[in-house]
Amino acid sequence: MTTQDAAANTAADRSPALFAITVFASAGLVFLVEPMIAKLVLPLLGGGPSIWNTSLAFFQVALLAGYGYAHLLQRVRSIRLQAGLHLAAMVLAALVLPLHVTGVFGAPSSEHPALWLLGVMTVSIGAPFAVLSATAPLAQAWHARTLHAATGTEPYALYAASNLGSLLALLAYPILVEPLATLHGQAVGWSLGYGAFVLLMAALMVFVTRAGGEATPVVVVAGDTVEAAPSWRDRLTWVVLAAIPSSLMMGVTTHLATDVASAPFLWVIPLALYLVTFIIAFSTKPAISEQTTLILQAAAVAACASILPFKASNLFLQLFIHLSAFFLTALMCHQALVARRPAPGHLTGFYLWMSFGGVVGGGFNAFLAPVIFNNVWEYPLILALACLVRPWGEGPVERWRWVTLALGCLAAAGAPLATMAAYSGEIGRAHLMGTTGHDLMLLLVKVCLAAAVVCAFLVRRRGIVFFGLIAIISLAAEGAGDKVDVLKSWRSFFGVVRQSELKLPEMGGTVRMLSHGTTLHGAQAQDPRWRCRPLVYYAPETPIGQVFTEVERRKPALRIGAVGLGTGAVGAYTRPGDRLTFFEIDPLVIRISSDPAHFSYTTTCAKGKIDYVVGDARLTLAKQPRDQFDILLIDAFSSDSVPAHLLTVEAMRGYLSRIKPDGVLILHLSNRNLDLRSPAMAVAYAAGGEALLQRHDAAKSSPMLWESSEDALIVARNAKALAPFAADPRWKPTEPVLVRPWTDDYTNLIGALYGRMKERWAWLP
Repeated sequence: MTTQDAAANTAADRSPALFAITVFASAGLVFLVEPMIAKLVLPLLGGGPSIWNTSLAFFQVALLAGYGYAHLLQRVRSIRLQAGLHLAAMVLAALVLPLHVTGVFGAPSSEHPALWLLGVMTVSIGAPFAVLSATAPLAQAWHARTLHAATGTEPYALYAASNLGSLLALLAYPILVEPLATLHGQAVGWSLGYGAFVLLMAALMVFVTRAGGEATPVVVVAGDTVEAAPSWRDRLTWVVLAAIPSSLMMGVTTHLATDVASAPFLWVIPLALYLVTFIIAFSTKPAISEQTTLILQAAAVAACASILPFKASNLFLQLFIHLSAFFLTALMCHQALVARRPAPGHLTGFYLWMSFGGVVGGGFNAFLAPVIFNNVWEYPLILALACLVRPWGEGPVERWRWVTLALGCLAAAGAPLATMAAYSGEIGRAHLMGTTGHDLMLLLVKVCLAAAVVCAFLVRRRGIVFFGLIAIISLAAEGAGDKVDVLKSWRSFFGVVRQSELKLPEMGGTVRMLSHGTTLHGAQAQDPRWRCRPLVYYAPETPIGQVFTEVERRKPALRIGAVGLGTGAVGAYTRPGDRLTFFEIDPLVIRISSDPAHFSYTTTCAKGKIDYVVGDARLTLAKQPRDQFDILLIDAFSSDSVPAHLLTVEAMRGYLSRIKPDGVLILHLSNRNLDLRSPAMAVAYAAGGEALLQRHDAAKSSPMLWESSEDALIVARNAKALAPFAADPRWKPTEPVLVRPWTDDYTNLIGALYGRMKERWAWLP
């Protein structure tokens, strides 16, 4: 027996647990630092889905760098030398620790936010992230040269352990880490965890160097023939099969956040499902077989294609169908990827090309799609193209499948025709009078789409035929979707902005609205009688309107600041001599609201001087003179991607220092998913301010959009400034001790989410 054989037998006698623990720990650190660095950086850019997608694209590039480094390291024949080089790389990467956000790039850029974000994340976390990412392929390569060489144990199963660590860390962050630890504590804890991991990795290095320190790379033999290197066709297939799930993960996140329900932590669900597909696909005994996946994926994708434009459908049904279609499609691609994996001797190359595919898919969504599309078209496009991954079958297509395809196309074509009938002519007028013709036509739309879905499922075994019918169903559903009169749609790095109209006879005709994702950001009546009347959140009856009316009564000329522009409705409150500055992060919103062709609050209606400051509000407000504003409105929380850094004790102190001694600060706290009142009251008290709260309910007799129900907190530097409002019974004293105040070092969005749920469901403890 040779020395090398003895070393291999020694390795065979050892437990592979150390390999699994090491890749599990590295993956846990990687997926803890992703939301952690996001919390440090993303709030400065608004926290929208496009910003998270850009961050994911960065992490995928860093992952590719780590996999590329692991692949190149395999050119070194000696495991002992590999271990030494990798230990040196981990120590060098630790030089950027403790974890923090670099200041070398200055303040965030609203004109080129993606470049700023990529630069900051590269310098702040790029090196440790890449080195940690190299662990999975590196450990598997070492496994292949030690345990696999001796016993034939499958090294690819370690990738399932890696993704299990990723999944648990991802779920632990919002549930445990964020609520229980300060941001500083998280950064220090992660940095210490990195140090502990270096020791764990060193232990693995000792094991593998003893087991096969001078072993040559594993050579896989099939019979008497050495396993051939993967072809370029194989590599291209790996790239495509990895790119589709990566793109779909970002696409479904953006679609749900833009068109369905932009709830807090919504991005966690697609990413968690993405990791679960890896766990299943790379397991030695997959929980879901490939055949089962293909059956379920066909049903889910067909259903998803048929409901894509129907945004008014049941929320939970929408979430279930979209997430099911994404999960099963990603699983189908990853199972096809695993089925085409090479022999362990080419393992690191396989992971390198797989990672490159993830970068291609993520980069398309993060950087290219926002430029070439004015809506989230990348999601249905990739969802349909993914159907080409399905088996195409052999031989000519059976006649009955062609007949089924034709029937499916006819059924799909009937859906938009029925929709046109439902909203035009006599049936459309019948709808306005409350008769049933309209409802019958909409029922026909659903029947047509359901029939097309059934036909698609029947032809599922022919991938090319299935793809064609899914594409037709998607186009037909787009023409038959919810009939909202969207005049124009724009897309920027910060999200999708839509201008739509609604006919309201009680308001003299048409009302024009501006929405960002699923959140209404303002409305303006087109009737000249009401054109300059602020509507919804800013109506005179609302808390915001009350403050403007009261302060204008007491002062002849006002200096006003407003964080969050929307349609610019507060501009209608300005009088000659007043000056209003809007602080807005998205230049696109400024272009829309200041163009009279879209909205005229800041042009025709405003009587005072209007100007704009572009950038993150907290940073730009800090540059304003102290004691400047009579009214400062912070209206950045109605969206569900809450910039939590605008609602901390430090931020509140900054706001209070910018208002005059008798000035007032208004916080618009309405939010569908978060209870922001409790932390806002605590923050105002901790910052040394005096505060009053109003929970306004819109009058039931009010026309739609005339006013809105909302929560608002008014804060001042002293009680005297609030005296006129304290005398108004609509304003109530605050309860500042309900929750711990948020700071730059501590926020608790999970607690705010739970607080809102308690309001809705009284049975919660």
